[in-house]
Amino acid sequence: MKIAFHLFVHFSLLVLVSCYGGNGYDPLENALKIQRSRRTIPKHASKDATVENSYIPVYVGPQDGLKDADKVSELPGQPAGTDFDQYSGYVTVDPSHGRALFYYFAESPINSSTNPIVLWLNGGPGCSSIGGGAMMELGPFRVNADSTTLSRNKYAWNNVANVLFLESPAGVGYSYSNTSSDYTTGDAQTAKDSYAFLVNWLERFPEYKTRDFYIAGESYAGHYIPQLTQLILQNNKITNQTVINLKGIALGNAYVDDETSNTGMYDYFWTHAIISDEIHEGIISNCNFSEGANITGECNYYQSEALTAKSSIYFYDIYAPLCSTFSNSTPSISGFDPCTGNYIHKYLNTPVVQQSLHAKPVQWENCNDFVGIHWKDMPFTVLPVIQDLMASGISVWIYSGDTDGRVPVTTTRYDINKLQTPVKTPWYPWMYQDEVGGYVVGYQNLTFVTIRGAGHFVPSYQPGRALAFFTSFLEGKLPPDQ
Repeated sequence: MKIAFHLFVHFSLLVLVSCYGGNGYDPLENALKIQRSRRTIPKHASKDATVENSYIPVYVGPQDGLKDADKVSELPGQPAGTDFDQYSGYVTVDPSHGRALFYYFAESPINSSTNPIVLWLNGGPGCSSIGGGAMMELGPFRVNADSTTLSRNKYAWNNVANVLFLESPAGVGYSYSNTSSDYTTGDAQTAKDSYAFLVNWLERFPEYKTRDFYIAGESYAGHYIPQLTQLILQNNKITNQTVINLKGIALGNAYVDDETSNTGMYDYFWTHAIISDEIHEGIISNCNFSEGANITGECNYYQSEALTAKSSIYFYDIYAPLCSTFSNSTPSISGFDPCTGNYIHKYLNTPVVQQSLHAKPVQWENCNDFVGIHWKDMPFTVLPVIQDLMASGISVWIYSGDTDGRVPVTTTRYDINKLQTPVKTPWYPWMYQDEVGGYVVGYQNLTFVTIRGAGHFVPSYQPGRALAFFTSFLEGKLPPDQ
């Protein structure tokens, strides 16, 4: 009965789901429009915004035998010679609601018993870490154009870490709840559920309990990661609770502050010849994007003009072609196939694939707009939380693909300016294969890295440079200057 209800809820939401890559589709903006219309009182995430005053015990279910059951014998179409173990399945985070989060875990081919573990989170809010992170970006495989076979990603991040991809919150990807109201969620509940997932997952995989642990992700994970990290550090202080050996976080093209998200995006459009001087001046003269400010009709007009001028540019990677029948004749500068999202969608909806992943038979979608549009709590800024994390002693990195127009490098620079942290290592170009891979600034308790020629989904467009940056992050060293 519960499974039948779950399937009904999933299929009832299909009219409100979509995926990155669709022309003009922007799940972050869809969610932000709703949030901005609701805000009447200034609100931001304080340093203890996601932490209860008193500890509430986390549900921990029996995990015996579930690791073996989750082992993936083989993904359909995977290339011969696959030399690492894979696991996927569900972890219950709330048995009373029947809420369970889905994961995919790729161990390292070499040194899996000593390499750190990295949790990867995609954003949205409401978008899949399996379809995005695992299949399109940093996972061990890429889906081929036939939507049935896979190719090995030689720049996969599991070369240097054991990587755990989590579909969060419930309603995203294969994750689900048997209680329909759970699909109306927000930042605080997502952090709590992700923490409950980790505690239970570590019981299922106890050999990783003491392993160095990192969290990385992009876009709206700029909210997910700081708030989850804050919760982990707070709960680590409870001596009778599982201690997660958290060492660092990496935020990629991250949405962390609503004011800088707006000012940085329109400044980027102007400096990259996407909007005219007149439109840019109209926005500067008429828009106040600060917390609690009123957005005037004139401001809305010029924002609309900017989006019209952007037109058919895929602004997650402004120099990439759109997915179309002409894509093969107009290759991406980075070599990334802009129709990859379509191949992934078909692959992850193939029954034999879902069976191999131990997923329930549902219509998988990369992004669930119902979740994003009905998001309950979205603080105007999480910069105070990031400041708290910078002072905690863990490693905090912010990275930015410099061809992303959605959360561009200008936005990230404005974010860092608001953090008001002094420079320790001045700006310099870092090198990869005798070329500039990007640029670095080492701040006090913060590292900022750009990845040259990468869009919003950094490992998709520049996989070699992304792996080089990520390796430096894990080693706690600035990327090399030669």
